[in-house]
Amino acid sequence: MIEKDIELFLGYLTSAHTSQKFLDHCYKKNEVPNPSKHSFENSYRFLYYLQHGLQFFESGNQGNVTVKPIMYFYGMVHLLKACILTQRPKYPENTAMLAHGVSTRKRKKQDYSFLQDEVKVQFKGLFPYFCNHLFHVEQFPFDKTNMEQLLATIPELNDLFYFHRGQKVLEKISSFQDTTVTIPITVLDHYHMTESAFLTKISNYLPKIINKNTSATKIELTLSHTLSPSSQGPFYFHVADEAFYLPIKRHHFSITHEVMNHYLLLYNLSMICRYETEWWGDLLYTLPTEDYPFIKQFLSVTATKIPFLLGYFLYQQKE
Repeated sequence: MIEKDIELFLGYLTSAHTSQKFLDHCYKKNEVPNPSKHSFENSYRFLYYLQHGLQFFESGNQGNVTVKPIMYFYGMVHLLKACILTQRPKYPENTAMLAHGVSTRKRKKQDYSFLQDEVKVQFKGLFPYFCNHLFHVEQFPFDKTNMEQLLATIPELNDLFYFHRGQKVLEKISSFQDTTVTIPITVLDHYHMTESAFLTKISNYLPKIINKNTSATKIELTLSHTLSPSSQGPFYFHVADEAFYLPIKRHHFSITHEVMNHYLLLYNLSMICRYETEWWGDLLYTLPTEDYPFIKQFLSVTATKIPFLLGYFLYQQKE
């Protein structure tokens, strides 16, 4: 149901008149000076970012897997810029904001593993900029991270991790629009924490807890309001299930928003398919390692999930 609402809302924004009206509302809500002036100046730019972003995703869906990462990455970049314009009418404030904001390390020619490959966060560029202004993440919990760690935050890949690792990495804790969160008591052992310490750790990322019940098997929390698909980690939204998931183990706990993780993954994959063509070709056509099913499933998920998550961000701005 929520997917349909977002699709309809994005359709509503496909005119200069409605885009300007929407931006004017966003700027007034954020107390931006001269909202009418900025909304008039940005309406076409916002509209084209949105349209081009969705067209990149559509082209990626219809194209060969060889080029999907490039199409999805630049589709995501355009959608991010549309979202940024709702918050920052003068974006980009300088040319440093136009860089990607992340980098990849040199790849080893032998025994290369995508799952263990890393990306490094830069101080300037689109990545730190949108993390700050869209998701209020100013300090990153890492300066570099590997692909497996990022993939483990995507609920739609949970079953794939189970098939390959023999255990799931995320646990379902709540349904969409449900104010109750249920956490298995076994999670405390994986986090090596007491119940009190664990609740202190996660309460910073939850709405206000108004009631708590603990049994031998679970901790049940009643919240003042529901979790949101736009919430940052450690709670991640499964679109098809319309449910929220929590990392089972402590080393997968992260405060990053899932959008951030998709950006890092797509950036790395787009660089690989452009500049590591031999490895990319071998991966796609000889299927040599377990990298392939993870990449294939991720691309299938991100094709619909990024338009959903960024569409949901815009949908929320209308309130």
